[in-house]
Amino acid sequence: MNTYIVGNWKMNFTVGESSIFLNKLLSGIPSHPGIKIIVAPSDIALQSLSLQTDRKNIRLAAQNIDYRDFGPITGETSVSQIRGLADYALVGHPERRHVFHEHDKVIKAKVAACIRNKITPILCVGETAHERNTGETNEVLRDQLLGGLSDISIEDISKVIVAYHPAWITSNTNFDHLATPDQITDAIKTLRKTLRSNYSKEIEQNVPILYGGNVNTSNAGTYIRIPGVNGLLVGGASLIASQFIDIIEIVKKGQN
Repeated sequence: MNTYIVGNWKMNFTVGESSIFLNKLLSGIPSHPGIKIIVAPSDIALQSLSLQTDRKNIRLAAQNIDYRDFGPITGETSVSQIRGLADYALVGHPERRHVFHEHDKVIKAKVAACIRNKITPILCVGETAHERNTGETNEVLRDQLLGGLSDISIEDISKVIVAYHPAWITSNTNFDHLATPDQITDAIKTLRKTLRSNYSKEIEQNVPILYGGNVNTSNAGTYIRIPGVNGLLVGGASLIASQFIDIIEIVKKGQN
Protein backbone atom coordinates (compact mmCIF):
# COMPACT_ATOMS: atom_id res chain seq x y z
CA MET A 1 0.00 0.00 0.00
CA ASN A 2 1.19 3.52 -0.79
CA THR A 3 2.04 6.04 1.90
CA TYR A 4 0.42 9.46 1.54
CA ILE A 5 1.69 12.86 2.66
CA VAL A 6 -1.00 15.52 2.20
CA GLY A 7 -0.28 19.21 2.73
CA ASN A 8 -3.40 21.28 3.44
CA TRP A 9 -2.58 24.92 2.72
CA LYS A 10 -6.01 26.11 3.91
CA MET A 11 -6.70 29.83 3.25
CA ASN A 12 -3.08 30.79 2.67
CA PHE A 13 -1.02 32.02 -0.32
CA THR A 14 -2.14 34.05 -3.30
CA VAL A 15 -2.09 32.40 -6.73
CA GLY A 16 1.41 33.77 -7.35
CA GLU A 17 2.67 32.72 -3.93
CA SER A 18 1.19 29.26 -4.44
CA SER A 19 3.08 28.93 -7.72
CA ILE A 20 6.38 30.00 -6.15
CA PHE A 21 5.86 27.65 -3.21
CA LEU A 22 4.99 24.69 -5.43
CA ASN A 23 8.12 25.35 -7.47
CA LYS A 24 10.20 25.14 -4.27
CA LEU A 25 8.64 21.80 -3.49
CA LEU A 26 9.10 20.45 -7.00
CA SER A 27 12.78 21.37 -6.95
CA GLY A 28 13.35 20.10 -3.42
CA ILE A 29 11.45 16.83 -3.35
CA PRO A 30 12.92 13.85 -5.22
CA SER A 31 10.74 10.98 -6.33
CA HIS A 32 10.06 8.53 -3.52
CA PRO A 33 8.67 5.18 -4.72
CA GLY A 34 5.70 4.20 -2.60
CA ILE A 35 5.11 7.73 -1.25
CA LYS A 36 2.40 9.89 -2.83
CA ILE A 37 2.77 13.60 -2.11
CA ILE A 38 -0.36 15.73 -2.38
CA VAL A 39 -0.93 19.42 -1.74
CA ALA A 40 -4.28 21.15 -1.35
CA PRO A 41 -4.12 24.83 -2.40
CA SER A 42 -7.03 27.26 -2.53
CA ASP A 43 -9.43 26.62 -5.39
CA ILE A 44 -8.32 29.77 -7.20
CA ALA A 45 -4.81 28.33 -7.58
CA LEU A 46 -5.76 24.85 -8.78
CA GLN A 47 -5.79 25.63 -12.50
CA SER A 48 -2.41 27.36 -12.63
CA LEU A 49 -0.75 24.81 -10.35
CA SER A 50 -2.12 21.94 -12.42
CA LEU A 51 -0.02 23.28 -15.30
CA GLN A 52 3.12 23.32 -13.13
CA THR A 53 3.11 19.77 -11.88
CA ASP A 54 3.39 16.63 -13.98
CA ARG A 55 1.43 14.66 -11.36
CA LYS A 56 4.37 12.39 -10.71
CA ASN A 57 6.16 13.84 -7.70
CA ILE A 58 3.32 16.05 -6.48
CA ARG A 59 -0.42 15.80 -7.08
CA LEU A 60 -3.16 18.27 -6.23
CA ALA A 61 -6.23 18.09 -4.02
CA ALA A 62 -9.18 20.41 -3.62
CA GLN A 63 -9.80 21.56 -0.06
CA ASN A 64 -13.56 21.42 -0.47
CA ILE A 65 -16.14 20.63 -3.13
CA ASP A 66 -19.91 20.76 -3.61
CA TYR A 67 -21.73 17.47 -4.06
CA ARG A 68 -23.79 18.76 -7.01
CA ASP A 69 -22.21 18.50 -10.45
CA PHE A 70 -23.65 21.84 -11.61
CA GLY A 71 -26.43 24.31 -10.85
CA PRO A 72 -27.41 27.71 -9.46
CA ILE A 73 -25.27 27.45 -6.32
CA THR A 74 -23.43 30.71 -5.72
CA GLY A 75 -19.88 30.50 -4.42
CA GLU A 76 -19.42 26.73 -4.63
CA THR A 77 -17.14 24.58 -6.79
CA SER A 78 -18.36 21.19 -7.99
CA VAL A 79 -16.27 18.06 -8.27
CA SER A 80 -16.87 18.01 -12.01
CA GLN A 81 -15.29 21.48 -12.25
CA ILE A 82 -12.02 20.33 -10.63
CA ARG A 83 -11.81 17.17 -12.71
CA GLY A 84 -8.63 17.41 -14.74
CA LEU A 85 -7.11 19.88 -12.26
CA ALA A 86 -6.98 17.82 -9.06
CA ASP A 87 -6.86 14.11 -8.37
CA TYR A 88 -8.05 14.27 -4.75
CA ALA A 89 -10.49 16.23 -2.60
CA LEU A 90 -10.72 16.69 1.16
CA VAL A 91 -14.15 15.80 2.51
CA GLY A 92 -15.41 16.24 6.06
CA HIS A 93 -12.42 18.12 7.43
CA PRO A 94 -13.12 19.16 11.06
CA GLU A 95 -13.31 22.81 10.02
CA ARG A 96 -15.99 21.96 7.46
CA ARG A 97 -17.94 19.87 9.99
CA HIS A 98 -17.76 22.25 12.93
CA VAL A 99 -17.18 25.74 11.51
CA PHE A 100 -19.46 25.37 8.48
CA HIS A 101 -21.75 22.80 10.15
CA GLU A 102 -21.61 20.26 7.34
CA HIS A 103 -23.65 17.27 8.47
CA ASP A 104 -23.38 13.61 7.53
CA LYS A 105 -25.91 13.89 4.69
CA VAL A 106 -23.75 16.47 2.91
CA ILE A 107 -20.50 14.62 3.59
CA LYS A 108 -21.71 11.28 2.22
CA ALA A 109 -23.02 13.09 -0.88
CA LYS A 110 -19.60 14.68 -1.39
CA VAL A 111 -17.86 11.30 -1.14
CA ALA A 112 -20.27 9.89 -3.72
CA ALA A 113 -19.72 12.90 -6.00
CA CYS A 114 -15.96 12.34 -5.87
CA ILE A 115 -16.30 8.69 -6.79
CA ARG A 116 -18.76 9.56 -9.57
CA ASN A 117 -16.26 12.04 -11.04
CA LYS A 118 -13.19 9.81 -10.58
CA ILE A 119 -11.68 12.02 -7.87
CA THR A 120 -10.23 10.27 -4.81
CA PRO A 121 -11.99 11.52 -1.67
CA ILE A 122 -9.94 11.94 1.51
CA LEU A 123 -12.68 11.40 4.09
CA CYS A 124 -11.78 13.05 7.41
CA VAL A 125 -13.29 11.71 10.62
CA GLY A 126 -12.66 12.72 14.20
CA GLU A 127 -14.22 13.46 17.55
CA THR A 128 -14.61 16.76 19.40
CA ALA A 129 -13.13 17.39 22.86
CA HIS A 130 -16.56 16.89 24.43
CA GLU A 131 -17.08 13.59 22.64
CA ARG A 132 -13.69 12.33 23.75
CA ASN A 133 -14.21 13.47 27.34
CA THR A 134 -17.57 11.69 27.51
CA GLY A 135 -16.18 8.43 26.10
CA GLU A 136 -17.94 8.66 22.73
CA THR A 137 -14.86 8.57 20.48
CA ASN A 138 -15.35 5.06 19.12
CA GLU A 139 -19.04 5.60 18.40
CA VAL A 140 -18.36 8.91 16.67
CA LEU A 141 -15.63 7.42 14.48
CA ARG A 142 -17.81 4.47 13.49
CA ASP A 143 -20.78 6.71 12.68
CA GLN A 144 -18.73 9.22 10.68
CA LEU A 145 -16.91 6.50 8.74
CA LEU A 146 -19.96 4.42 7.89
CA GLY A 147 -22.03 7.53 7.22
CA GLY A 148 -19.42 8.94 4.86
CA LEU A 149 -19.26 5.68 2.89
CA SER A 150 -22.99 4.96 2.86
CA ASP A 151 -23.76 6.37 -0.60
CA ILE A 152 -21.11 4.44 -2.54
CA SER A 153 -20.93 0.79 -3.54
CA ILE A 154 -18.82 -1.76 -1.71
CA GLU A 155 -16.66 -2.02 -4.83
CA ASP A 156 -15.83 1.70 -4.58
CA ILE A 157 -14.91 1.81 -0.90
CA SER A 158 -11.29 0.89 -1.66
CA LYS A 159 -11.10 4.06 -3.79
CA VAL A 160 -11.47 6.20 -0.65
CA ILE A 161 -8.69 7.45 1.64
CA VAL A 162 -9.65 7.94 5.29
CA ALA A 163 -7.95 10.47 7.56
CA TYR A 164 -8.30 10.41 11.34
CA HIS A 165 -8.23 14.09 12.30
CA PRO A 166 -9.47 14.79 15.84
CA ALA A 167 -11.56 17.96 15.89
CA TRP A 168 -10.16 18.90 19.30
CA ILE A 169 -6.69 19.17 17.75
CA THR A 170 -7.88 21.56 15.04
CA SER A 171 -9.61 23.86 17.51
CA ASN A 172 -6.73 23.91 19.99
CA THR A 173 -4.15 26.66 19.57
CA ASN A 174 -1.68 25.09 22.02
CA PHE A 175 0.72 23.19 19.79
CA ASP A 176 2.02 21.30 22.81
CA HIS A 177 -1.42 19.74 23.12
CA LEU A 178 -1.23 16.76 20.79
CA ALA A 179 -2.86 13.40 20.38
CA THR A 180 -0.76 10.69 22.02
CA PRO A 181 0.38 7.64 20.06
CA ASP A 182 -1.94 5.51 22.22
CA GLN A 183 -4.95 7.70 21.39
CA ILE A 184 -4.15 7.51 17.69
CA THR A 185 -3.54 3.75 17.87
CA ASP A 186 -6.94 3.18 19.49
CA ALA A 187 -8.69 5.35 16.89
CA ILE A 188 -7.00 3.58 13.96
CA LYS A 189 -7.95 0.20 15.44
CA THR A 190 -11.57 1.34 15.69
CA LEU A 191 -11.61 2.50 12.07
CA ARG A 192 -10.02 -0.68 10.75
CA LYS A 193 -12.28 -2.88 12.88
CA THR A 194 -15.28 -0.97 11.51
CA LEU A 195 -14.16 -1.54 7.92
CA ARG A 196 -13.59 -5.22 8.55
CA SER A 197 -16.79 -5.96 10.46
CA ASN A 198 -19.06 -3.98 8.13
CA TYR A 199 -17.39 -4.82 4.82
CA SER A 200 -14.50 -7.29 4.60
CA LYS A 201 -10.94 -8.02 5.64
CA GLU A 202 -9.82 -7.12 2.12
CA ILE A 203 -11.37 -3.66 2.35
CA GLU A 204 -9.85 -3.14 5.79
CA GLN A 205 -6.42 -3.91 4.33
CA ASN A 206 -6.87 -1.86 1.14
CA VAL A 207 -8.21 1.43 2.52
CA PRO A 208 -5.38 3.81 3.48
CA ILE A 209 -5.83 5.60 6.81
CA LEU A 210 -3.89 8.80 7.46
CA TYR A 211 -3.38 10.78 10.64
CA GLY A 212 -3.78 14.56 10.83
CA GLY A 213 -3.59 16.98 13.72
CA ASN A 214 -0.65 19.34 14.35
CA VAL A 215 1.75 17.06 12.45
CA ASN A 216 5.25 18.53 12.43
CA THR A 217 8.90 17.54 12.09
CA SER A 218 9.08 16.60 15.78
CA ASN A 219 6.24 14.08 15.78
CA ALA A 220 5.98 12.85 12.17
CA GLY A 221 8.43 10.00 12.79
CA THR A 222 6.39 8.77 15.74
CA TYR A 223 3.04 9.06 14.01
CA ILE A 224 4.08 7.29 10.80
CA ARG A 225 5.29 4.29 12.80
CA ILE A 226 1.92 3.74 14.47
CA PRO A 227 0.49 0.43 13.20
CA GLY A 228 -2.22 0.98 10.60
CA VAL A 229 -1.22 4.56 9.75
CA ASN A 230 -0.55 4.91 6.01
CA GLY A 231 0.34 8.56 5.87
CA LEU A 232 -0.05 12.04 7.31
CA LEU A 233 -2.33 15.03 6.74
CA VAL A 234 -0.17 18.08 7.43
CA GLY A 235 -1.53 21.56 8.15
CA GLY A 236 0.68 24.43 9.32
CA ALA A 237 3.97 22.63 8.67
CA SER A 238 3.02 22.23 5.00
CA LEU A 239 3.24 26.02 4.61
CA ILE A 240 7.00 26.00 5.24
CA ALA A 241 8.81 24.29 2.38
CA SER A 242 11.79 23.10 4.43
CA GLN A 243 9.54 21.57 7.10
CA PHE A 244 7.26 19.84 4.62
CA ILE A 245 10.27 18.41 2.78
CA ASP A 246 11.75 17.27 6.11
CA ILE A 247 8.50 15.51 7.00
CA ILE A 248 8.61 13.63 3.69
CA GLU A 249 12.19 12.53 4.41
CA ILE A 250 11.20 11.47 7.94
CA VAL A 251 8.37 9.39 6.55
CA LYS A 252 10.70 7.80 4.01
CA LYS A 253 13.11 6.81 6.79
CA GLY A 254 10.21 5.49 8.84
CA GLN A 255 9.38 3.05 6.06
CA ASN A 256 12.85 1.49 6.19
